[in-house]
Amino acid sequence: MLTLHFTKNKGSKLISFAVIGGLFLNIGAYLTFRGKIYEAVAVYLVADVCWIVMAWERDDIFGVVSIIIGVVFGFLAFVKMKTGKMNKNLDN
Repeated sequence: MLTLHFTKNKGSKLISFAVIGGLFLNIGAYLTFRGKIYEAVAVYLVADVCWIVMAWERDDIFGVVSIIIGVVFGFLAFVKMKTGKMNKNLDN
């Protein structure tokens, strides 16, 4: 006899950290478009935190480590921009 077992789908939440991170990504892109780079980087970092939480909830340690590495490089670029040490053209 065939029996069906239904399990609760973890991905069926109405709003998740992935969705919240995606919304922050869109806000950051809009701020970048408007030329507000420092504010955009801060919003991108909030989106990254949402994705770290999402990866942690899914027990994706490799994802957590990868996102953290990206956040560190993004933060270092932000600091370099803020202190004026970043080149403003693509020549170098």
